[in-house]
Amino acid sequence: MERRPTIIDVAKKAGVSKSTVSLVLRNSPAVREETRVQVREAMEAIGYVYNRAAATMRSANTGLVGLVINDLRNPFFTEFATSLQMALAANGYAAVVANTDEDPALQAQVVGAMIEHGVAALIISPAYGDVERSFEPVARSGVPTMQVLRQVEPRTDLFPFAAPNYSEGGRAATRHLLEAGARRIAFVGGLEGRDVTRERMEGYCAVLAEAGIEPIVLNGRSTRQFGLDAFDRLQDQYPDCDAALCFNDLVALGMIARCNEKRIDVGTGFRIVGFDDIEESAHSWPTLSTVRCDVAAFGREIADTVLAWLENGTAPPPETRRDVNLIIRGSSAGA
Repeated sequence: MERRPTIIDVAKKAGVSKSTVSLVLRNSPAVREETRVQVREAMEAIGYVYNRAAATMRSANTGLVGLVINDLRNPFFTEFATSLQMALAANGYAAVVANTDEDPALQAQVVGAMIEHGVAALIISPAYGDVERSFEPVARSGVPTMQVLRQVEPRTDLFPFAAPNYSEGGRAATRHLLEAGARRIAFVGGLEGRDVTRERMEGYCAVLAEAGIEPIVLNGRSTRQFGLDAFDRLQDQYPDCDAALCFNDLVALGMIARCNEKRIDVGTGFRIVGFDDIEESAHSWPTLSTVRCDVAAFGREIADTVLAWLENGTAPPPETRRDVNLIIRGSSAGA
């Protein structure tokens, strides 16, 4: 006697994950219509019969949302992940969190595992490189998926993107430094060629162009160590540089530390503005001026967006930009 077809057989026949088949069987609005048709045709082809009683028992489990983060060592991403996880928990969902450490191969592995373990949705702050390896399995699965903080996949109709308005933040910070008296402003940090670096530089370059000032750009890893080393390079190569807009707060804190070592007055002798407003920014010496992205509130908003997608079928727009604001502290405004 031949065995009865299973949900796994349907998934193989349709070329999707078993979690996608489950969503179709539950008539979830999160599944695209073309995927739904594909799964129904596979069920008919192999003679699969849905056992609704068993499925009801399985569906009593708490919903899972996969959260894939490129660098949880960075406080900016940690704060986002924590805020998002707490907001999901408050609504009865559990977050499955993975750190990819900027490794696209590891990202593809954890995304695949999350799909196979039946997450209801995915939220990805992606690593750069080998985009297809991570996102094609997601596209086949039909699992609702958002890109956040960074965009690597251009199909935002399928993978909506949400992030702070990085360009406007760079513009506000550069204007502030000029108004504070800076004459030569450097942009420090961020790996060259990445969209997030380009976006944070856009406003900086635009304001300097309006003022007729040549930009100084030192790209590199977004770490304290790079900030330490970059300040030495600025003094050697651009002795007239008297201010810096940093890709993130970690780079800015490294530059502050080097200034303190060299007994250079930060905020008067050299002005520094960071980006992100991590908690430590308000407790450094001097305190760090920074572009505040309010990533905790952003995490809560993303949780609400994904839950509306899952529970009401309200898909987010292809792209969403959240307002940012400049926090002026001692590192750029003096004592």
